[in-house]
Amino acid sequence: MELTEVWFVAITVLWVGYFVLEGFDFGVGMLLPIVARNDTERRVMIDTIGPVWDGNEVWLITAGGATFAAFPEWYASLFSGFYLPLLLILLALIVRGVGFEYRGKRDSAAWRRRWDAGIIAGSFVPALLWGIAFANIVRGVRLDADHEYVGTFWDLLNPYALLGGLTTLTLFATHGAVFLALKSRGEISRRAAGVALKTGVVAAVLAVVFLAWTQIYGGVVGTAILAVFAVLAFVCALGAIARGRQGWAFLLSAVAIGVTVISLFVVLHPDVLPSTINPAYSLTIENAAATPKTLSIMTGVAAIFLPLVVLYQSWTYWVFRHRVGAG
Repeated sequence: MELTEVWFVAITVLWVGYFVLEGFDFGVGMLLPIVARNDTERRVMIDTIGPVWDGNEVWLITAGGATFAAFPEWYASLFSGFYLPLLLILLALIVRGVGFEYRGKRDSAAWRRRWDAGIIAGSFVPALLWGIAFANIVRGVRLDADHEYVGTFWDLLNPYALLGGLTTLTLFATHGAVFLALKSRGEISRRAAGVALKTGVVAAVLAVVFLAWTQIYGGVVGTAILAVFAVLAFVCALGAIARGRQGWAFLLSAVAIGVTVISLFVVLHPDVLPSTINPAYSLTIENAAATPKTLSIMTGVAAIFLPLVVLYQSWTYWVFRHRVGAG
């Protein structure tokens, strides 16, 4: 396998890790005003993700760094064309992170309410915009012969991309509710399970339509099989949460999100950013890649440090594996 292919697969894996792990973070944040009934319950909800949310963001940083180093042309075109939505995502993540750290710094209900609003908005905005961004990557954007984006911000808000945003929004809300049912006790866990079933039905319908539409943009038999598998896994997750099997529900929900991301990258391959002006202007894994020497050095570094990151995160989840309650 060529190193360009290796790094395309590696970046796919990094985005799978990010959406699966950060997805439930976003979901818990968005559900603060829906599941919690008072400040104590909001504190419990935040405590379920408190030890892991910042570690989950490492996957985003690593994915961005890997794209910059392995496919600099892709990185340049992506971050210039998607500048505004990516800036909004960054600002939302900053507000969300500060909210987690600062909401308990003062013994004031008004103070905590303001930071809770920041956490909610900081979870909602990325959950929506990541779906819009990835849908546009798969669909293609207005790239010229110099691989520069010549469209506008409003071009990114096309029907397919908006559907992608709503799909990730509802998937993450459901994933977060399932995680909350798994990691909390008592009434919060029961309410979260009920929310998961309600949002899950909406998410399943949106996912079916989105994945079917995605097949138009380069889908083959393999991607259709992946899409069907993702939908079935998600439906089984809803069945598991209905039967009180929260562990299985979370595992299946994670599989559904991960397989969905994989299917998008398979549809995209061998392009990394298609051009809707002329297919000849598209960025591919070949014309967007760094030099072979750069890719070779990166491969050696990743082989050493990526397993360490996975081991560290696995240890963190094991240490903080217990349920959280009001006590």
